[in-house]
Amino acid sequence: MADRETLDTYTKKAADYAALEFSEGEKQALDGFLSMLPKGGTILDLGCGPGLHAARMAAEGFIVSAIDATPAFVEAARKKGVAARLGGFDDLTETAAYDGIWASFSLLHAPKTDFPRHLAAIHRALRPGGTLYLGLKLGTGEHRDKLGRFYAYYEEPELRDLLAQAGFADIRSTSGEGVGLAGTVDRFILLTAHRG
Repeated sequence: MADRETLDTYTKKAADYAALEFSEGEKQALDGFLSMLPKGGTILDLGCGPGLHAARMAAEGFIVSAIDATPAFVEAARKKGVAARLGGFDDLTETAAYDGIWASFSLLHAPKTDFPRHLAAIHRALRPGGTLYLGLKLGTGEHRDKLGRFYAYYEEPELRDLLAQAGFADIRSTSGEGVGLAGTVDRFILLTAHRG
């Protein structure tokens, strides 16, 4: 179940998000992810926001579907030509349907107790050898930011263990820090992993 306060914040800030441009780091991360997939493969953008990444994937020739729990984001993504639908993480029910799943700073809004279940659903939805891209904030515990959004924080060893337990292999990561919508500088981690 999506967190109401988080969804309300995104609804209020939907126009700000829709106006965001690609950073150089985002371009590199997306290009790296796409290079791991078969040409013209199928991708799910899980927590697609206003559809910026999904639209770029489609422009590169991939078959893209997207899901988000914020109606304003689904509408914005559709305006970009993205096949987006309204739903949460528990609405990922497909089996062996995707070559890649892009979860860029979306699953950090799921409670930590739900995270293993979501990873299992992602693993099931990927084809054998399929690629997961996962962006999360580094830290510990669960907190709300000053905008009211719920966040679950992880450190890298914990994430690697959770991914391995869910059946993922070839886990690679990079980390850094950046300024988010709330204006704070946060540490983050970007991971790729493959369905075994």
